[in-house]
Amino acid sequence: MLKGFFNIPTPINEPIKQYAAGSTERKELQETLKQMRSVEVDVPMYIGGKEIRNNALARLSPPHDHKHTLGHYHKSDKTHISQAIDAALAARKQWAALAWEQRAAIFLKAAELIAGPYRAKMNAATMLGQSKNAFQAEIDSACEIIDFLRFNVSFMADIYKEQPISSAGVWNRMEWRPLEGFVYALTPFNFTAIAGNLPTSCAMMGNVVVWKPSNTQIYSANVLMEIFTKAGVPAGVINLIYPSGPDAADVIFQHPDFAGIHFTGSTGVFQDIWQKIGNNIHKYKSYPRIVGETGGKDFIFIHPSADVKQSSVAVSRGAFEYQGQKCSACSRAYVPKSMWENFKTDLISDLKTMKMGGTEDFTNFINAVIDEKSFDKLKSHIDKAKTDKGVELVYGGNCDKSVGYFIEPTVLKVEDPFYVTMCEELFGPVLTIYVYDDAKFEETLDIVDKTGIYALTGAIIANDRYAIDVATQRLNNAAGNFYINDKCTGAVVGQQPFGGARGSGTNDKAGHKINLLRWVNPRTIKETFVPPSDYRYPFLQADIK
Repeated sequence: MLKGFFNIPTPINEPIKQYAAGSTERKELQETLKQMRSVEVDVPMYIGGKEIRNNALARLSPPHDHKHTLGHYHKSDKTHISQAIDAALAARKQWAALAWEQRAAIFLKAAELIAGPYRAKMNAATMLGQSKNAFQAEIDSACEIIDFLRFNVSFMADIYKEQPISSAGVWNRMEWRPLEGFVYALTPFNFTAIAGNLPTSCAMMGNVVVWKPSNTQIYSANVLMEIFTKAGVPAGVINLIYPSGPDAADVIFQHPDFAGIHFTGSTGVFQDIWQKIGNNIHKYKSYPRIVGETGGKDFIFIHPSADVKQSSVAVSRGAFEYQGQKCSACSRAYVPKSMWENFKTDLISDLKTMKMGGTEDFTNFINAVIDEKSFDKLKSHIDKAKTDKGVELVYGGNCDKSVGYFIEPTVLKVEDPFYVTMCEELFGPVLTIYVYDDAKFEETLDIVDKTGIYALTGAIIANDRYAIDVATQRLNNAAGNFYINDKCTGAVVGQQPFGGARGSGTNDKAGHKINLLRWVNPRTIKETFVPPSDYRYPFLQADIK
């Protein structure tokens, strides 16, 4: 084993490429998109370093062009889940014993591969498989996953440096062990970076992982696994499988070596998982770590002192980038009555210029929602809102799934601040606005705080510093990520650690060492250099006469 106190390269946020017309990166990405669209991929499971295939195939297609076939993946059954667990446990001893700097080197290499030779392929896979435009893919499947890998390695080193004090004659040490067992990573469709971060943040701390991505993210997950393998992640450390959720739960949450879950997804699913773990708690060797980032009903609150144009841009970007399919997306906004007409004019003016279509056309700002299930849910809410009293359709409302799952950016204005679309997470390009009386600023803040079960992201837009202070305090528990004079999306690793509480998750802050601390099991070691040779303490001595 190497000897030395090694310094990690100082992490710096990956610069965002702009993909302007005529740029080198734009041409490379367009060529990669054409090439990947022309080939049907065969996506295997990855268990114990082996590619596993069977006859149970499922089709992959772009959400914006669902008749096109990108390839097929091999669905997993319960046998494959057990095999993945066995492979992970078989790899655990050697991986946990590997020097930390060797693990660090693997994930730093993965970051460099994504930043360099795999950047276009990673972005193209996200654009095709998840219908993200070039810029949304760049900030996700290139920059954010690179940042996660680099910053998490640095956080890992910081954790290992944390050591207790020692008194005279004693050396106290803290050993940051991986968890005893395997970790289950259950990842969402909407961020390739999250899909990459959840298994790797556990693995770099010495854990072994069974990874199940969303079925609608498998296309880019396959590219991530290719990168991890090329970076040197050993066989069995990260195992990628595609079972149904119930099958995975039946096997994983019954296993005595289940040590934790790293989850991003819906609140309902997370609560069901928590309940299953609780019901099986007597079966596990240790109390499992339960880490989850779940739903949101994120808000932008506009004060009468705010700039109208800046407010409308924050709302349009926050609500409609990536079709509102971000955990942090603005899905409810509060606009003062004195500003409403000008705000509405500016917002509609911007929305009219947003082109909608496939991701291969770089002039499209709006693309498709992820699948038919999502499309149908969103359309049903929009159709109902069109007929409900007290609801005004301000803009949009059109839906078409003949070619792709396209939902036009839709803006609703409601008289009831607790109307269903103000409370329920829809996860799509639907924004609901409540117009409040200027004099009821603080009263409306209380409404914001009491609306729904979530507390993920939120924003206050104002030029009045007293108003900003009041909102920051009154909304203290309403958002784990709170923004002042900005949209409520776009958290950057190392700058705005991400996560919320209440119904939005455990707030273990992806992009901070708080998260990595959940994946270690510390052991305190005390070494006494000269142990006592007599049990007697001085107080036992008789008084001197």
